[in-house]
Amino acid sequence: MERIGKTSDAVGEQHRLAELLDSAGEWFCAEGGARRVSLRRGEWEVRVAGGALRLSYWGEVGLRVWRVKAWEWTGARLLVEATRRAGALRATLELTPRASAAFASETVAAAREAACWSLAETVCAHLGRGARVESARLSAGARRGEPGRYARIVLSAGRSVSGGAGRVAATGPVGALASDEADAFVASAFLWFARLGEKGSARAPRRLLVVVPRALRDATAERVALLRESLKESIEVCEVCDDVRALVTSKERTRSDARVPALVTARVPSLEELLDAAPRFVRPTPNALSETAARIVALAPEAVDVVRARHGETLRYRGLAFARVRRVMNEERAWFGVEGATKRRPLDDESLSDFLKLLGELREHRRAGAANKRHALYRAAPEAWLESMLRRDVSRLDPGLVVSPLHAQLRASRARSTHARPLDLLALRRDGRLVVIELKVAPAPALPLQGADYWLRIAAQQRAGHVARARLFGDAKISEEPPLVYLVAPMLGFHRCFDELARAVSPSVEMYRYDLNEDWRACVRVARRARVV
Repeated sequence: MERIGKTSDAVGEQHRLAELLDSAGEWFCAEGGARRVSLRRGEWEVRVAGGALRLSYWGEVGLRVWRVKAWEWTGARLLVEATRRAGALRATLELTPRASAAFASETVAAAREAACWSLAETVCAHLGRGARVESARLSAGARRGEPGRYARIVLSAGRSVSGGAGRVAATGPVGALASDEADAFVASAFLWFARLGEKGSARAPRRLLVVVPRALRDATAERVALLRESLKESIEVCEVCDDVRALVTSKERTRSDARVPALVTARVPSLEELLDAAPRFVRPTPNALSETAARIVALAPEAVDVVRARHGETLRYRGLAFARVRRVMNEERAWFGVEGATKRRPLDDESLSDFLKLLGELREHRRAGAANKRHALYRAAPEAWLESMLRRDVSRLDPGLVVSPLHAQLRASRARSTHARPLDLLALRRDGRLVVIELKVAPAPALPLQGADYWLRIAAQQRAGHVARARLFGDAKISEEPPLVYLVAPMLGFHRCFDELARAVSPSVEMYRYDLNEDWRACVRVARRARVV
């Protein structure tokens, strides 16, 4: 790296570094392992002050001013060794020009297109003699210009291995996909399949093959099980056999190789089977609030709430985690720092002033009447902000709900399960029925399927008697009727395909849609409530 020493060196390096930065209109900047920040021309400044070369820009947490100690241009990235706070904080900034990012995107797109055609050949071999690929492409990306994550394949099946003829649609992930993303994947697959048959053409595919790796098989089969029976009949979940993938994609495979199945049809369980197979229930930690957490809450009781875990507590300011308390060697210890901070600091006498400064910034920026609505502290964790408001008074959503106890971020199955995420809120109605509440503040097409998945887990625990034995709601009597599902979002926060996907879910899942006012940060009000049928 180019080390910067004397003031004369700093002046010379200022022109070189500024010229390099100006050569690209946009850079992606990462502070160590932190999230990347997009910087456009005019949002950074290189200057010499106090005999040192300084680089300043606006990040997600406000203005950043770094003292540049050394820098290096590798041809693809700009590496800057820098310090802040009189050398107390050190980091290596990694700045990538957008041109390089575009090249990386093209590389990813090419790899995914190759995986798409490989999957098309695999499905073609599975369908048998006479099958051919009509089209194979990628789904739309999350943003314009980005490659999609799923393959979209249409085949002429000829006479398939399972009998029948006609056209078949197939889809599957072409990149890494975690099992907790099964909701989004199945929702995307269903909506695409529905679009293919919208015109009612005789040539519209009547079958959908959902092709997944083994790690995603069970989670996908469970989501398909939550759909209506008429839809499940046309969907086939297939698992890719990794040990024969090379055989089915090779153009030189022999007849014996061709007899080896590349795909294995996975069994989709019935809804009753899933309801009777409740996994081990993870009971909420009943520990009392620690002394350290209680003192922090007392600083802003109207805004700070606590999420308890097995090993301690997480304190959130209107939903944004800013402090953690853990018991180490029978001693309470606390750390502070918002999500995205490069490093959380221990809370002690020396750092108390910085902690109080952070709390003051949260008071200023994380409130409904904040002057700067674009500040990172205002925009961060909006769903958790909404959750924190409902935790204080869930009756604003439904006057029939019991205000307390109310369980937030509850895991309805074993913590190590690969596709067991915590549900937002679990409440009890005054008539004894359990209510699963799922919150969103931005459009999410998978919302109905995600709510149905949470319903399945709570309903299974209820049927097994785990909810009653855990005394989640004290002495209150819990009805034997299945839980209700409340899907909650601002009026503009529901995806345009919400109703279509919600109607595809099994009628056994009783769901309600709650439209909130757009200025919900000031006060939560229900603008519309409707049963999803």
